[in-house]
Amino acid sequence: MTLPLEPYTIIDLTRARSGPTCVRQLADMGARVIQVETKADPQDDFARHGFDYQNLHRNKRSMTLDLKHPKGVEILKQLAARADILVENFRPDVKHRLGIDYESLSKTNPRLIYGSISGFGQTGPYRDRPGYDQIAQGLGGLMSVTGLPGQGPVRAGIPVADLAAGIFLAQGILAALLERERSGRGQWVHTSLLQAMVTILDFQAARWLIDKEIPPQAGNDHPTGIPTGVFRTADGHINIAASGQTMFRRLCEALVTQALIDDPRFKTPPDRSKNRAALTEELEKALVTRSSQHWVEALNAAGVPCGPILNVKEVFENPQVRHLGLATKVVHPRLGELEVQNLPVTLSRTPGAVRMPTPELGQHTEEILGELGYSREDVAALRREGVV
Repeated sequence: MTLPLEPYTIIDLTRARSGPTCVRQLADMGARVIQVETKADPQDDFARHGFDYQNLHRNKRSMTLDLKHPKGVEILKQLAARADILVENFRPDVKHRLGIDYESLSKTNPRLIYGSISGFGQTGPYRDRPGYDQIAQGLGGLMSVTGLPGQGPVRAGIPVADLAAGIFLAQGILAALLERERSGRGQWVHTSLLQAMVTILDFQAARWLIDKEIPPQAGNDHPTGIPTGVFRTADGHINIAASGQTMFRRLCEALVTQALIDDPRFKTPPDRSKNRAALTEELEKALVTRSSQHWVEALNAAGVPCGPILNVKEVFENPQVRHLGLATKVVHPRLGELEVQNLPVTLSRTPGAVRMPTPELGQHTEEILGELGYSREDVAALRREGVV
């Protein structure tokens, strides 16, 4: 099968989560990824063989290089000279100190697309601060709008700044690849956890930028669409999204609470916003009479968006998730058969795929050096010198 990014080679210098998230998007679509890992700071064996690392780093080959050794830097430059893309998420000054920044590498390979993620940007007053997902969630505003009203700041349950930064960088790299088809030239593509975090505030950011309204915490209630939120049933809770006049009417008819449609407290969206707590109380009088499953089926049949609230085990047991194939199996030489997340996007002719498990540390060092023209004797000498 032809994979969409099969012709492209990526040098992966990333660590932690944001950078690997970027590279994973490209690797899953077929890019040939060489993961360069430093001998001076190898991944802890327990962490490397844990669930997180195995999910993040599939579809790669791994080699070790000591980038503090001149020969290690020279080998990296040889790799970059033949590559299409290099991705790193060092602190901004590190790549310059090592002499592997975009300006240096592009002199040899002007077609190179160089992708960077930092905590707060490549320039500016916070440039040299260490970046971490939760710090970006706080600085970027997410923690101020997450959680129950009056609860105080709450982090999201996933590393959303890391993930968003990685996805945005992958998008930027793909745009740069398309542009290179016209110009024949690469470029430096960079983003940060902070940029990603502020961007995905989305409509909450627009509330301030346009209406000058500081969004408060809204808990499980949608901040502006009413009624949209979490509602009690006879045996648990469900999500319902029924904002807008048409959807509100459908909801009330399905719950047999038609009197609420013309109730002056709930007649228009502003009325429902003003009297949200009272509306929830009235709706739950009907909802608590039947099970969650009953209402999920009944409301969807009535055209009202509604769904269960699942734990992660239940998610992967869900028939629609199974149908979409959002988990897939790989066979690791040491860990055996594993399930990892599958691709979230499908191309009808040239789909991506999880082809290889996460490599062992340095598993492909000799193979990759051989492709650069190093003999077995050369590799043995590099090992003796501690370069690989």
